[in-house]
Amino acid sequence: MKKLKVTFYPENKSIEIEKGKTILAAAISAHIYINSSCGGDGVCGRCKIILNKGEVISQPSGRLSPEQRKHGYYLACQTLVESDLEVLIPPESRLELDKLTQEEVDLRLKGLYSKAEEVGPPQSLIKEGIFRHSPLATKLYLELTPPDHTDRISDLERVLRHIRQNYDVKVIQIGLVNIRRLGSLLRDSDWKVTVTLGKRNGTTEIVLVEPGDTSEKNYGLCFDIGTTTISAQLIDLKTKKILGTKATYNRQASFGSDIITRIIYAREEDGLEKLHHAVIDTMNEMIKELVRENCVDLNDVNCILCAGNTTMVHLLLRVDPTYIRREPYVSTANFVPTIRANEAGIKINPRGLLSCVPGVSSYVGGDISAGILACGLDKEEEVCLLIDIGTNGEIVVGNKEFLISAAASAGPAFEGSGLSCGTRAARGAIQKVKISPKDFEVSFNVIKDVKPIGICGSGYIDIVSQMLKAGLIDKEGKFKQVKSSRLRKSDIGNEFILVFSGDSGTGSDIVVSEADIENIKRAKAAIFAASAILIEQLSLKFGDIDKVFIAGGFGTYLDMENAVSIGLLPDIERKKFIFVGNSSLAGAREVLLSYEAMKSITEIAKKVTYLELSIESRYMDEYMAAMFFPHTDKSRFPNMKE
Repeated sequence: MKKLKVTFYPENKSIEIEKGKTILAAAISAHIYINSSCGGDGVCGRCKIILNKGEVISQPSGRLSPEQRKHGYYLACQTLVESDLEVLIPPESRLELDKLTQEEVDLRLKGLYSKAEEVGPPQSLIKEGIFRHSPLATKLYLELTPPDHTDRISDLERVLRHIRQNYDVKVIQIGLVNIRRLGSLLRDSDWKVTVTLGKRNGTTEIVLVEPGDTSEKNYGLCFDIGTTTISAQLIDLKTKKILGTKATYNRQASFGSDIITRIIYAREEDGLEKLHHAVIDTMNEMIKELVRENCVDLNDVNCILCAGNTTMVHLLLRVDPTYIRREPYVSTANFVPTIRANEAGIKINPRGLLSCVPGVSSYVGGDISAGILACGLDKEEEVCLLIDIGTNGEIVVGNKEFLISAAASAGPAFEGSGLSCGTRAARGAIQKVKISPKDFEVSFNVIKDVKPIGICGSGYIDIVSQMLKAGLIDKEGKFKQVKSSRLRKSDIGNEFILVFSGDSGTGSDIVVSEADIENIKRAKAAIFAASAILIEQLSLKFGDIDKVFIAGGFGTYLDMENAVSIGLLPDIERKKFIFVGNSSLAGAREVLLSYEAMKSITEIAKKVTYLELSIESRYMDEYMAAMFFPHTDKSRFPNMKE
């Protein structure tokens, strides 16, 4: 079939594609990243493009205004290529997947309190030294006694005997590839060799045998594979030192902003393969940069430890995630055996190992197991709460005696998706907002201090809180009848102009609509209701909780008081809130450095009880009660003024 040429601007990048394919498919093939939070279903309206030249067939969409259609706007996912095309991607449709700056990486990885002075300084939550240093891969330098007429055991037995006699290693296995080259290698190196031992599924494996002493060169990587962001650290496994840290956006966002749309896309032709390569290619690029910047030989990187939600782990390993979203919501695997990294397409030492943190269920994955370990929740005397706020909000409550978890489908609102002017927490995103109660004038902070192109999740929380305090909206999230040049009616209802077109980076007004406020209300209600149900299961109240750990990069920018005022977080003593940053990566690092931590996290995953909220009769009652700002039950928020 004849292929047609599609050229994208401002990148000036071209791709050839079959006639009848969508412009979104062409963009994905060209590695051009367009916002498409619904995964190409045509319902989010985020993938707007401008057709400069060519013929297309397009489905009509209510997501485009008459003015936009007049100026050549189309939805990329609903527009079929019929001839050679020239396509312009406007700023509001560009999915910024650039690597994060070191400043942004640092903010996402460390635990921060909000700026409220009464809270006090940040604390370190990662409990150093709890687990014995015993990394996933260990290098041992051996000086063997050569065989003679009195000691005639085989070469392999000689190596194994030396290890067992001098180190605390009992069960050892070795692959055929190492046995084949062992005889000549031992003799050529004068019986002085370095063996790399990898801990693999309850046994210790000789991963590699090298001539001479290379025991000082032993490195590993830990990854947090998030729905939105992928973070990585290069670790010196001998010294435990963090050599480098990288974070970037997950390119799977091109196929949908949440796990459900990605699971659906995985059923498309080559969908699973594309999703798999989106994450693997990103990881390999990050690895390449980390080893280059730290002058490390890739062959000395011997293991990788990954934490992520259950869907992300399935896509990483190219395992079909279909049944995660079908009743009774069962994954293919929560406990994945340690494998060769090259089996998943990860480029490190060819014999290097890949291990994934075990998960609890289809919707409470290894990232939460890692978070529990990192925060020490399973060691706490008092009952504590862990909340990972994101598209799929995960909540855990418990202590050293018990742990119970749930997952709340909050939707992508807290990631800035599914909202009229929402965007990720990236360059140009409004993240902090103040609204004057006198004249409703607005002040705000923008990431990178450039002209704003949209509003990220923490910005929306600030906006809703400020609107409530200023008297712009009522407890249901409806605009009141106030006089302001910023408040206007649109085709889809009332909206508030946060930034006028002349001051925005898109050339259009940046607005907040009643529909946006409704989305935020639903998202916060899902998180709060899930937390309330878990607390209720234990016959406790929020005030009985000793600590509330807020995990994830989202918490970095979250204003605690504003989050409480809209009913996202409970109204309890503020000193109980602890923002822990990327606890998933921190837990993965602990497991990479200690096999004891691996055993502990496996027990944590087995110990956690999962509560399926979709069949919990009380959940919907709690959810509906939370569908007000901050809540229908005023007694739950005693410190919130009218």
